[in-house]
Amino acid sequence: MNNKIIVAGGGHGGIAAAMLLAKKGYDVTVYERNAKNKMGYDWTDIFDKKGWTAVGIPLPDKSKYNLKHDMTFYGPAMETALTQNTEEDKKEIQMERSDIYAHLIEHAENAGVKFQYEENIEKPLLLGNRVVGIKTDKGEYLADLVIDACGINSPIRRNLPPSMGIQNNPIEYEQFYVYRAHFNKACEVAEHDKFKVILLPNNELGISWIATEEDHTDVLIGRFHKFDRDYAIDQINKMRESNPSIGTEILRGDSFANIPVRQPLGILVADGYAAIGDSAFMTVPVIGSGIANSLKAAKILADAVSSDFNGSYSAETLWTYQKNFYKEIGAALAPLACVKLLLTRLEGPELDYIFAKGILNAEDMTIDADSTSLGAMLGGMSMDDIKIKLNGLINNKVILGKVVKMGLQLAKATAVTAAMPVTYNRKTVLRWVEEYNACFKH
Repeated sequence: MNNKIIVAGGGHGGIAAAMLLAKKGYDVTVYERNAKNKMGYDWTDIFDKKGWTAVGIPLPDKSKYNLKHDMTFYGPAMETALTQNTEEDKKEIQMERSDIYAHLIEHAENAGVKFQYEENIEKPLLLGNRVVGIKTDKGEYLADLVIDACGINSPIRRNLPPSMGIQNNPIEYEQFYVYRAHFNKACEVAEHDKFKVILLPNNELGISWIATEEDHTDVLIGRFHKFDRDYAIDQINKMRESNPSIGTEILRGDSFANIPVRQPLGILVADGYAAIGDSAFMTVPVIGSGIANSLKAAKILADAVSSDFNGSYSAETLWTYQKNFYKEIGAALAPLACVKLLLTRLEGPELDYIFAKGILNAEDMTIDADSTSLGAMLGGMSMDDIKIKLNGLINNKVILGKVVKMGLQLAKATAVTAAMPVTYNRKTVLRWVEEYNACFKH
């Protein structure tokens, strides 16, 4: 088989798709800007272990991962604590990002995938409305298909022509700016104080977390607005007053990342092009976790590519990937973007009220490997729980109005997502994606 496929960027989903396609006989090369031993952030990630099995990769050795800790959530007033209670068999796993990549790359290389490291991807190569390759700082490379795994700020997606209908850049409230560092652990703390998440800290749109591990304290500052290191350190200094386990010595991390927290990309494919992972905004909108979804999408993409027996890799033939991704993953993620938008509309005192009155409870905050969809989250509510939530909302008309707005937006998003065209017709798809994107306006 002579079909040449380029994976632009070393995203998890892109590498997994490369591995699956190489196993099928395709000539696949991954182009990555970083060195092999410098891929990924210098911290751990949490994801559903079924992501590995979805692409036929065995779990790594047990020494390489832990089970995720249950977190305790607070509103800005820090008055009501909501602690997760995740069943053991539903806990996600926590792995070093470097170990995730090492495990994934090893299996990809064994399948025959070639890697070109330290090449900075600049833009796609286009022939009319078809992507025919990539341009890097070291040259131009042609391919029958380009899989875009360059991440949230992909230079491939950002430089696609408007005629493709693919949203080039995330907009306001669609990405989260994160600073994270591991500090020395200054002291031991009580068990209930070890793993804390503060929502709308200091009444700002964002979160802060403190995870007191055995030999360090993991601190994250996340906001919907851009900020610099001085701001992050200032926030951590303030947190240290009520979180004495945060030492003053930075051990590792000390870096920034952008995370998509929005609905999946409306159009995933074009002639000669398919987006995956953060390039396609495949994270769970309310928590920003996307590794497992990216790995699962890799299997869907590889199956769609290998079913194109003529090797045209047109938008029409790749639409199978779009259709099956939304059927298996995307349709459940899109409504959660409406829930995320509700959180961006709440004031600090309103969130404290929601916590105090049981409108949100510990069960609602227990997002495990099997509950990253709106249906799964709502499915476990009892009638008593529903009554408590309704009573709390009825007694606060402002919050009720915001929840009703979310409900209407959610209903529309669900209906429009379900009405995605079954087959690709350019005019029909462009009309649909315009309506889809309009569902998520702040």
